[in-house]
Amino acid sequence: MEQASKSPVQAPSAAPMADKSAHDDPPKGDRKRKFDDRDHRRGGKGKHLQHGSHPNKKRNMGRSEHSYSQLDRRGRNEVEQAKRKKEHETGEANAEGSSAFPQEEVEAEERRPKRKVAVMIGYSGTGYKGMQIDKKQKTIEGDLFAAFIVAGAISKANADDPKKSSLVRCARTDKGVHAAGNVISLKLIIEDEDIVEKINSNLSSQIRIWGIQRTTGSFSCYQACDSRWYEYLIPTHSFLPPHPSSFLGKKLEESAEQTGVTSGYHERQAEVADFWQEIDEKQIKPIIDSLDDSIRPLVEEALYTVDATGSAEPDPAIDAAADIVRISKNQEQDDATIAAHDEETLSNANTAVEEAVPEAKLEQTEDVPSSEIEAAVESIQQRNPSISLNEDADGALPLPGINRPALETAIKTLKKAYMDAKRAYRISPARQKRVQDALNIYLGTHKFHNYTVQKKFNDRSAQRFIKSFKVAEQPIIINNTEWLSLKVHGQSFMMHQIRKMVGMAALTVRCGTDPNIITESFGNNIVRIPKAPGLGLLLERPVFDSYNEKQARAAGRDPIDFGRYEKQIESFKETEIYQRIFREEAEGNQFNAFFTHLDNYKESTFLYLTSGGIAASNKKLENKSIEPKWEDSEDEDEDAEGGEG
Repeated sequence: MEQASKSPVQAPSAAPMADKSAHDDPPKGDRKRKFDDRDHRRGGKGKHLQHGSHPNKKRNMGRSEHSYSQLDRRGRNEVEQAKRKKEHETGEANAEGSSAFPQEEVEAEERRPKRKVAVMIGYSGTGYKGMQIDKKQKTIEGDLFAAFIVAGAISKANADDPKKSSLVRCARTDKGVHAAGNVISLKLIIEDEDIVEKINSNLSSQIRIWGIQRTTGSFSCYQACDSRWYEYLIPTHSFLPPHPSSFLGKKLEESAEQTGVTSGYHERQAEVADFWQEIDEKQIKPIIDSLDDSIRPLVEEALYTVDATGSAEPDPAIDAAADIVRISKNQEQDDATIAAHDEETLSNANTAVEEAVPEAKLEQTEDVPSSEIEAAVESIQQRNPSISLNEDADGALPLPGINRPALETAIKTLKKAYMDAKRAYRISPARQKRVQDALNIYLGTHKFHNYTVQKKFNDRSAQRFIKSFKVAEQPIIINNTEWLSLKVHGQSFMMHQIRKMVGMAALTVRCGTDPNIITESFGNNIVRIPKAPGLGLLLERPVFDSYNEKQARAAGRDPIDFGRYEKQIESFKETEIYQRIFREEAEGNQFNAFFTHLDNYKESTFLYLTSGGIAASNKKLENKSIEPKWEDSEDEDEDAEGGEG
């Protein structure tokens, strides 16, 4: 009995020795069951996740499965070589217009050593389609790469493909966005002492190389960057409330009354409560009163009720107020009688517009962009299809019709009066504090899925950490317009994130919205946030403290430091960035156009800014069967992972 009782204990001790090889390399089916059993014991759902992974992350394939789904290295090389051979034979241009060199020139070129470097650069993004290289469009990297080739920093053998030089960017900026300091890392030939001067001599004044710094061989400016500083310049009139006659202005007041929070809404607008009333009474009313009754409603429509959806629906109220007779199939009047009535009415209207607006008030109206006037007139035509706006004031007037030049003059005069009033606005300390309070809500770690493209609430990559977001204490006045400087410091940013953060903060302040709406935008909600104009955004500098203190010091390399070029950078910012921003805004009124468009967007998309909150944006307005999609993209591929700003 004793002997029998021992045998079950001794048997297992011998089994592992006998089956050791089978245990090390079990059959695939057994191995799968082993993982499934382990996951089951852990309370999982049968999926084995690696440390730091999550259910939404694309799983890592095993070596065997990966080899089935991918071409092997030889196959990939053959495909790439065939592609380059075809481009060479057909004479297709490589990056940004640089064509591959003939084979004999490549073979004759002297072989020179390449070094891994960090290239510190600054640029004005005006006229460029962003930072990232693109064969079809003009980009910052494209011009840089071409200059490297001409200066001899990249060999002819590597001139056909930036990947051969291991080109990596620290931060990809959107089209039109500037950078006082950015970094690209790649392998360059830097034997010439004057290589920086050679490269700069082949660049436009909009792009400058501050310095080229040797790095460790494994350095990647994108991976090594600890954080980034951005600056955003915005006119202070962007924080003025929507005009009370605009669509959004009316909805803000209506919603506050309906939800019983009028006192809170008015308190948040206290420092600008009388702004529009005073402007309308002192500057606008005299011009409006000078217009003839027959034309006044059309002009007011162009100022206050521009349909930002582009709807062509006629407005009977406007037609009636303008005393324009609309011919209907049901009318029994004689056509000749109608025509005679229209001719007299419209002739009087044209004469009234030409004579009523005082000449003194028509001076210096050229700073109102013609596009604004054209948009206003187009809106009138869409809403009033019976109107014919004639270019020739001396010609015969088809019926019905109005003298277009006279109408444009009246609209332009009033728009200039409003623009002058906005530019003369100076933000109060109380209003500026509201801006800072709104920006403070972004600090820390949040889900910014509503602040970029192609991101959902449960996407972990939408989580970002903001270190600081500061408003400069002293505004600056340029061209009679007051500007605020907003500086944000974060670990990393997704495409359009900063512009949408600024847009949301500005809208919250200008609309007197409860600031909690920003907190709600981090939650599992869909909030359509428009991105503020790219004109005001610039990358201040990336930060490489960890690399400088560890890898660079250990390898005996100098740190990546923009401080040594501070004077050059400040001079460049003033002439090539700041002045361009101020000049372009003075000429095009981009910020005014942006916020005016939002104020008059006659759909529920932005009604989350009212006291009704997010729920108000989910309701369709009366008489609107289909809500148009808010278009906030540019003529470029949207890639949330590919860029910043």
